[in-house]
Amino acid sequence: MALTAETESRLYRSLRAAAGAAAHLVALGFPTAVAVLARPGSSLFSWHPLLMALAFSFLMTEALLIFSPETSLLRSFSRKVKVRVHWALQLLALLCALLGLGIITYNKHLNGKPHFATWHGLTGLLAVLYASGQCAGGVLLLYPKLMKNWTLAKLKLYHATSGLVGYLLGCASLMLGMCSLWFTTSVTSVSWYLAMLCPLLTSLVIMNQVSNAYLYRKRSQH
Repeated sequence: MALTAETESRLYRSLRAAAGAAAHLVALGFPTAVAVLARPGSSLFSWHPLLMALAFSFLMTEALLIFSPETSLLRSFSRKVKVRVHWALQLLALLCALLGLGIITYNKHLNGKPHFATWHGLTGLLAVLYASGQCAGGVLLLYPKLMKNWTLAKLKLYHATSGLVGYLLGCASLMLGMCSLWFTTSVTSVSWYLAMLCPLLTSLVIMNQVSNAYLYRKRSQH
């Protein structure tokens, strides 16, 4: 028997809510697992994976999920409050990413190793630089009068879509980091595949959220 449009819509919202809840758990669980594995404080390098996991897995994911209509932790708050919290979390994510980048750069200098010589290093550098630009662009949404020739709706669209690209870069860097010798010697077999699924899951959830909020809506208006 064919499902009615209302039933399909309800089922779709339920699936999105379940996926969003899973993304919240992964966002917190992944950096927690990285902290256990890295044992921060045991070496200078140990802070790098933790800070990057906090930046791109926890803080940035939660900053984006704030706008989820199904799983936002601030659903009962006004959009103004959500925007302020989003900005604060994104700023914290950028600070963690910059600190993590600085630590690994200095650690490689101390050990006489080449800088940004792997795909993980290059992608990580690009993700941090992109996040810096994205945060700077976010200022235009806080003060839209700075861009008089652009409508607020267009600024939101471009910020959301470019932010999605930056988030995917961060997740790609995390996944490439899990291919490093440090990670693969400690995490093997099924555990490694489960770890790789973490940024993949959050990426799919965020992609769906942004697509539904901006891209699909914009397409339907034409």
